[in-house]
Amino acid sequence: MSPLDSVRRWYYSYEKFPKTTGIISAIALGLLGGLAFFWHLGAVGLVDETEPMFADAARRMLATGDWITPYYNDATRFDKPPLVYWLMAIAYKIVGVNAWGARLPSAFAALGLMVLVFVVLRQFGFGTAAAAQNPEAPNTQRKLWLAAWIGSSLIALNLQTIVWARQGVSDMLLNGCFSGGLICFFYGYGSGGQPINRWLPNSWYMAAYALFACAVLTKGPVGIVVPGLVIMIFLLYVGKFREVLLGEAKPLTGALIFTAIALPWFVLVTLRNGQAYIDSFFGYHNFDRFTGVVNGHDAPWYFYFPVVLVGFLPWSVYLPAAIARLKLHRPARWRQEARSTHLAVFASIWFGVIFGFFTIAVTKLPSYTIPLLPAAAILVALFLSHVIETPRQPSTGFRWSAIANVGLLLILSGFMIYSPQVIGYDPAAPDLATTYAQSNLAWWGCGIWLLGAVVLAVCVWRSRLGIWLANGAIMVAFIVLVLLPASTLLDQARQASLREIADTITAQQRPDETVMMVGFEKPSLVFYTGQDILFIDDDKEEELAAIDSTLTQANSSFLLVVRTSTRPELPLGDKTLDLLLERSPYELLRVQK
Repeated sequence: MSPLDSVRRWYYSYEKFPKTTGIISAIALGLLGGLAFFWHLGAVGLVDETEPMFADAARRMLATGDWITPYYNDATRFDKPPLVYWLMAIAYKIVGVNAWGARLPSAFAALGLMVLVFVVLRQFGFGTAAAAQNPEAPNTQRKLWLAAWIGSSLIALNLQTIVWARQGVSDMLLNGCFSGGLICFFYGYGSGGQPINRWLPNSWYMAAYALFACAVLTKGPVGIVVPGLVIMIFLLYVGKFREVLLGEAKPLTGALIFTAIALPWFVLVTLRNGQAYIDSFFGYHNFDRFTGVVNGHDAPWYFYFPVVLVGFLPWSVYLPAAIARLKLHRPARWRQEARSTHLAVFASIWFGVIFGFFTIAVTKLPSYTIPLLPAAAILVALFLSHVIETPRQPSTGFRWSAIANVGLLLILSGFMIYSPQVIGYDPAAPDLATTYAQSNLAWWGCGIWLLGAVVLAVCVWRSRLGIWLANGAIMVAFIVLVLLPASTLLDQARQASLREIADTITAQQRPDETVMMVGFEKPSLVFYTGQDILFIDDDKEEELAAIDSTLTQANSSFLLVVRTSTRPELPLGDKTLDLLLERSPYELLRVQK
């Protein structure tokens, strides 16, 4: 028997070989997760402005041994709790203080989430309630394996997850803890909820409590408020609120687990920093973000509709049909079904609560919807696995979704041709649009989406399985041939010059010589020089006066980073200027009396 025959034989009967199928699945998960989240993870530098702030706060914790109060550039940084900083610092100890170490927590969080989605779908990925009545039937086992494969691949192969899994910020870690906790909760619920004893809930519930505590240590109250809403609304919908929350879940034990993990740091940081911490973290970064516009991040009420459509493409076109088929307007029907059939309902409520919560919030950012992506992946996986493994004619909803899938790829193909015109002017990378246009990445992207549309159009009529495989192959090609090369191009255009300046500062800085940056703030300079930088706003006269006050008898010079275009406007006429490095659009000067 040839290797191809062996593969074909395994595919048509893989449910009969669970051990072999499990090994193949683990290898596939590792390869796909490695490609999406780890391949070339540290090949580009940290991206201004947010990522270097996180990375530098972690670097300072490691350097000072102060694991309680985060600092950035000699100022407290109360934006986020410390878990992401702690994990970055641990990564620095292993791989060094670099972009790779700063991004490892995000990459591992995405990989862990991918595995958890696989696990929960492998156990509870029943496409219909009827399938759950005979879980050991060969056809049901095929659907479970297929749902797990599809769901985990959707986690890896969507634009939003790929982008945020490669950023050294807290968003993907929050998603891993937040969504991981919800998956663990459902696994405990779906498996019957049998507690270990009078005091302890089952291990999945305990894991959920621990992960929610970690979510709070990652981003604050949102880590328990929003998943708490998801769980309560779900239990009320299926009529299990009293049975679960007041019984088998052992909420008192859960509260103790949660408090033991989440509370100590908040107590210690408040004791050390007092009202300043409370006002900054709970006031400005939580309450004010929900009730008002922070940092100019306002958007219309419909903002998250295009965010989800684009962020979860190409799979997002299947979401309406995946939700509509559940007939959620009939809760009585679902209350009669076994717990093991409720995963689709749970994922729908999970998706809806997050979408609604952040739509109501006044401050809006694309990253806020990351925690609904696992729910979207579960819903689409249940939908596609059911359609693929059901021999009868597919539903109208599936057909229209598949046609919309083809149309979306054609639109993306056309957009890629036009994309060089979309890139606006960035003073940090004035030649970015030209460089991008000359790179031919737009034409590569156009070709990938166009070829994908053609292949997908054939699959719509010939192969339902081919729709999933074709979309997956398209995303892999786009990641390898366009997305990662584009990130390298952006790094060279926007960040490489700042790293060169940082290297020059490290090599030529005199003892006690201050470094200033006028007119803009680039936190990557703080991280790569490993020191504080004095940032001066060129619109404020009182801050410009600091240029003169910096030159004293003891310090007769300082280093100045400016944009070449704005240097003539600075009050430096009576100073001696030595040009140490010029890298468009910046200059590094030594300013002396």
